Amino acid sequence: MTATDDRLLPDRDAVDPSRPVLRARAPLRISFAGGGTDVTPFPQREGGAVLSATISAFAFSTLRPRSDGVITVQSLDYGMSIGFGVDDPVEFDGKLDLPKAAIGRIRNIDGARPSGGFDLFLHTQAPPGSGLGSSSAVMVSVIGLVAQHCGLDLTPYDVAELAYRLEREDLGIPGGSQDQYAAAFGGFNFIEFKPDEVIVNPLRVRDDTAHELEHNMLLAFTGNTRVSDHIIEDQRSRYEGGNSDALEGLRAQKVLAERMKVALVRGEVDEFGRMLGEAWAQKRKMSDRISTPLIDEAVTTALDAGALGGKVTGAGGGGHLIFVCEFERRHIVAQELLRLGLTLSEITFSQHGMTTWRGQH
Repeated sequence: MTATDDRLLPDRDAVDPSRPVLRARAPLRISFAGGGTDVTPFPQREGGAVLSATISAFAFSTLRPRSDGVITVQSLDYGMSIGFGVDDPVEFDGKLDLPKAAIGRIRNIDGARPSGGFDLFLHTQAPPGSGLGSSSAVMVSVIGLVAQHCGLDLTPYDVAELAYRLEREDLGIPGGSQDQYAAAFGGFNFIEFKPDEVIVNPLRVRDDTAHELEHNMLLAFTGNTRVSDHIIEDQRSRYEGGNSDALEGLRAQKVLAERMKVALVRGEVDEFGRMLGEAWAQKRKMSDRISTPLIDEAVTTALDAGALGGKVTGAGGGGHLIFVCEFERRHIVAQELLRLGLTLSEITFSQHGMTTWRGQH
């Protein structure tokens, strides 16, 4: 039976010192173009493509084995803890269902050794609904961690596909599949979504190009998180209904992902920034719910202050925006965004996907 007492804490006396403490982290991502083309049924009908990069912000998880057959999960982001026995059926009740789904599925995979009990600690460096793929990064980190604990050797493709199926099929959470693959693989990627497979193409982006982007980009948080379900469903229904704006926006997103990939590998940062603005114009066509008055004002203000281009990263409706600026105008853009009440942070890119290692008791 699942316990939902928020005061539930790990029992230090139940620690199993014979098995190692394991830790994992999976990077969050920013999406440059193609978002939405990874959402069913577009990939099955037309094939999708997304250009994204992972950043140095992570979903962290720690697994500490127990000797008493109890599993606990503690999320610092939600301020919630749950506990259940290793032989108890997993109950999806809206309380930390993502890690519960991963635990329930992995321990039943052929070849998994009995996991025994464990304490699982979760923390993410961005709130859920912030547009940086944090929920999928949590799922990817938990899968990698629990799989290693159970003696399974999963590839990044295995981890990403399992995370996608758990989120979209087992839990019925609407959305695409770019976040899971970005978190599992890490780095700059051009990801193709075909009817029956996903292909991750790592990009050979020169260090000076990545550094120039880091120097010229701004990551701006609106202060509002959002639940993307209604945006995804609206986008999907408009596409399936043959809405001309939605069709045009999605197809243009796919083309822009390809064009921006070329600009990125050629080191054409200014051109890349201008196309980021094109990607936003096309993304807004996909659903009336993607933008908000604050987002519209922020993008317009940034462009007027000298940004080359900017867009929401994620489904929209809130979360984070990214801007590429001429460096000499970047501080002016920053001042104007701060005046609107947005919170700004620097961007550094992470070249590594989900990583696990041994910790200490």
